[in-house]
Amino acid sequence: MQTLDVCRKEHGKIWHRKPAPSSDDGVIVTITNSVSSALSLQTRNVRFLHAAFDVTGDRFVAGDYQGNMFMFDVTRNRFSLVQRTGTPCTALAFTLRRKTEFLVGMSDYSLKCYDLDTKELVAWMKGHDSAIHTISVHASGRYAMTSSSEIAQLWDLDTFQRKKKLNIKGDVGIVKVFFLPLSNTIMTCCKDDSIFAWESDTLDCKYQLPAPPGKSPHYKAFASTRDGRLLVAGGRSRFLHVWALDTKRLLRIIQLQSKITTVRQLEFLPDKFDGGASQVLGVLSQDGIMRFINVHTCKLLFDIGTVEDRINSVTVSPTGHHIVGIMDSGNINLYSVQALTAEINKPPPPLVKVVASNKMSDSTAPDGGKLKGKGVRKRLKQGKQPVKDGSETKDKSDMPEGLNMERLMAILKGYGEYPGKYRMFIWRSILHLPENHAAYAALVDKGTHPAYEKVHEQYPIKSRKLLRVLQRSLSALSHWSAIFGETDYLPLLAFPFIKLFQNNQLVCFEIIATILVSWCQHWFEFFPNPPINVLGMVENVLAHHDKELLQHFVKYGVTSQVYAWPVLETLFSEVLTKDEWLRLLDNIFSNHPAFLLLVVVAYCTCSRGPLLQCIEFDDFTYFFHHRNTVDVGQVLTETYRMMDTTPADIHPKRMLEEFQPLTKGQYPVFNKYPKFIVDYQVQERDRIRQEELDYLQQRQVSLELQKETERRQHEEAAWYRQQELLLNAEDKRRKMIAEEEQKLADQRTRLQAMNREVKMKELHLLDATRRNFMNFQQKQKETELKRLDDEIQRKALLREQETKAGIEEAEVKNMELQLQRKLFEQELHRDMTKASLQQKAEYDARLKHQELESRMQHRVGQAEKEREQEIRRVIQQNLAHADQLNTDTALRNQVEYKQRMDDLDLEARNVEFARLQDENRALEEEVHGLMQNLQKTKEHEAVENYDELQEQRRLAEAAEQRRMTLLTEESKMAKQHVTHLGQSLDESFERLRDIRQKTVGRAASTNNGWLNDVSSGTETSTQLSLDRGRKTFDEREQELMADVRRLRAKLARESRNRRPPPPDYNPD
Repeated sequence: MQTLDVCRKEHGKIWHRKPAPSSDDGVIVTITNSVSSALSLQTRNVRFLHAAFDVTGDRFVAGDYQGNMFMFDVTRNRFSLVQRTGTPCTALAFTLRRKTEFLVGMSDYSLKCYDLDTKELVAWMKGHDSAIHTISVHASGRYAMTSSSEIAQLWDLDTFQRKKKLNIKGDVGIVKVFFLPLSNTIMTCCKDDSIFAWESDTLDCKYQLPAPPGKSPHYKAFASTRDGRLLVAGGRSRFLHVWALDTKRLLRIIQLQSKITTVRQLEFLPDKFDGGASQVLGVLSQDGIMRFINVHTCKLLFDIGTVEDRINSVTVSPTGHHIVGIMDSGNINLYSVQALTAEINKPPPPLVKVVASNKMSDSTAPDGGKLKGKGVRKRLKQGKQPVKDGSETKDKSDMPEGLNMERLMAILKGYGEYPGKYRMFIWRSILHLPENHAAYAALVDKGTHPAYEKVHEQYPIKSRKLLRVLQRSLSALSHWSAIFGETDYLPLLAFPFIKLFQNNQLVCFEIIATILVSWCQHWFEFFPNPPINVLGMVENVLAHHDKELLQHFVKYGVTSQVYAWPVLETLFSEVLTKDEWLRLLDNIFSNHPAFLLLVVVAYCTCSRGPLLQCIEFDDFTYFFHHRNTVDVGQVLTETYRMMDTTPADIHPKRMLEEFQPLTKGQYPVFNKYPKFIVDYQVQERDRIRQEELDYLQQRQVSLELQKETERRQHEEAAWYRQQELLLNAEDKRRKMIAEEEQKLADQRTRLQAMNREVKMKELHLLDATRRNFMNFQQKQKETELKRLDDEIQRKALLREQETKAGIEEAEVKNMELQLQRKLFEQELHRDMTKASLQQKAEYDARLKHQELESRMQHRVGQAEKEREQEIRRVIQQNLAHADQLNTDTALRNQVEYKQRMDDLDLEARNVEFARLQDENRALEEEVHGLMQNLQKTKEHEAVENYDELQEQRRLAEAAEQRRMTLLTEESKMAKQHVTHLGQSLDESFERLRDIRQKTVGRAASTNNGWLNDVSSGTETSTQLSLDRGRKTFDEREQELMADVRRLRAKLARESRNRRPPPPDYNPD
């Protein structure tokens, strides 16, 4: 058996020499995928999960747990890595219409299609909510059926689109969904054991198979023949249900062995000559062994897998040439079906036909040709007496299957052996094997006998199958009779027959049992010692035929236990080749049981030359345990001579009974042994076995404790090594940290020195800058003061011009009021003019208010910024900052005072404007009243029009009154807001002034006396100029108000003189 490891290989050969699978296990190659890590020398096996053959059966793909997809070409002896998906696969299918594509069901519930040639992803299909456990492809390769536990979907592989969808109730679940071969029928089985057939085109239900009677089978596995006529199902029982799909009826129920409790998988083994009606069914049970049986004869043909190396799943090639088994260890075993069925496919042995007439004596030869009469007659004459004696001693004339013992003896005497092609058939016939299937099954079902549980330790056999058959046969013999469980040489006696009949264990068992009953008579009377009586008969015969040889044996202490018993307990299998041994057994089975003892004597006499040369005891022992140059034909001839010439008083026939075949139905009782000794040995063996078990348990506990102690010692040593490494690493890192800290300290020292130099340079530059800035600021303050004086003069001139303009405007408005008496039709125009003037006044007030607010915000922000700068400057140089703070404070006081004066001027102007507007409104109301009285006296006939006009006038008066009220309130609010802002600004400046005075008061009083003098002088001059401007403004305001009052009084007198006021007029 060859092994292939695909670890880290992308392509290569599967085997490097031509495989020659044995008929024992049939394994061509074992494929593994072992991965070793870089940190440990141990390797771990990456498990293969699924495999699938293509249509030709020459290639198959396999996927492992890491998502690697491999392609194996058995015909070309090549493999290659197709894809690394990184995700484990749950199902595979390789029988698509495009031969290079295959489907993979992934563990992420998706279905993917890959191409072998391009090694690329062809399609990615989604639609399942759970893992895909089955992929069934239609015979045409165009459609695929995928099924999970809840849903089944039909896919079109040309477009890779979902064609149909089959939903199942959530509490039922799907077990399997698959296409029937060569049809459009889809079979479904659910967890309630219901089996339905559906039409793939329409998904219409065609029929339902009837449920079998009795307990629910819990189906898990299904298989259908290639012609689609039979359907086999199995589950959690040892029964297989076979349906005939053409009649929709349960055809038969197959009962498996009692050791089988669950059927995991079913697969039909195709045959190219059966026309699709497969007869061989593979049954994978819970013990990991797949047994192949004939569904019609219910006979076990062969099996694969062992209890030690179990099979998880199996894939059979469509041609039936190979089987791929996914083992429990994660490996892949590739089996050859031809090697497994080598014994089964042999042609059945033809019957040996005998011509009735003896004149020509032309018995049919093994090769089908005719023998010459004279030669045959001569041989018959030579062997006439033994044939006669055989017919007298054993009644073998009535042979089964129509055979004749006399003709068989003629062939045996003529050729010395039976034809190899028909030997097994002849043995079964002449030994009258009953083939008690039920009795043998009962013995096998008892399991392995305790005496042979460890037979593999005493007799290590390479073939596991042969070892398993040996253990099973020996256990059956031990269950048949207790003596065989205590017989040490039974494996040596039985092994050649087991190797010869390993595929037919029943025949093997019955041949061994027949030998033990008939040819091993009196062997167990002196158990556990060798059969002294039987060896005495051999020694008597040897004394009669060759006294010299016996005296030579006695001279060197060689007893019959040395020269007779070794060849008897192995039936000459140690000293003869296979062909010689088969030839010997042909003669032994065809004669009296005493023939076996005479063969021992004949073997010694035919080897007397070498034996007489031996003088060492070890040489004698070696001679009878190894093959020697002895002619078997000569030994048989000598044996037949001894059969005829041995006296009756010492002839073994006198002590041995005739051949007795096994009884039919049940095997005979075998108790020809000292029962008390066997029972005692059984008890002692049980006691020793129990002590051994106790010892093994204690040894196992001790080994576990030892392993645990060693593991802990290794862990402790590893921990100490790790701690030592950690300490060394810690010391190294401490040294590195110390070096880095020293470097960092040096860098900090150099940095501090550089910072000190930079600070010194900065101080020098700052001192020079401060001096330049103070000079520049002094000049700037002087320029600002001059500019402020010019601004004050300009604003005073502007205020005088505005006052004159206001007076002139009032006079013009009075003139307009006089003209309004005569021009009544221009009343609307005057209203619009008044509204526009009012809006303009409001707009100007708003602009001034916004300008004031923006100035205040700017000044506050500038003050805050300057305050922060002043604080920093105070920290650096107290002297320079004290001077700057005093200068800034004086300047701010002047600016604030000027702003206050501007506000007062603006307030006075607004008051004057408000008074003028009030007078104008009063005059306008008076004019309106006079016009109403005039309209009543002149237009008596238009009373209704007058009422309407009066109503309009009242509404206009109300609107005007509201506007005036709003304007008045807005003026008051503006005044209050300005007053509040002024107060808050004064408070903020006062606080700032206090802080600055407290901070730099001492330095200012001692060092900057000249700056204080300049600031105080400027403030005094500014205060005088502002007071002078305010006094002029008050005088002009009083004069203007007096003129307005006089004008209003004059207009009122003129109006009263011309026309008295109406009755409803109210001057208040």
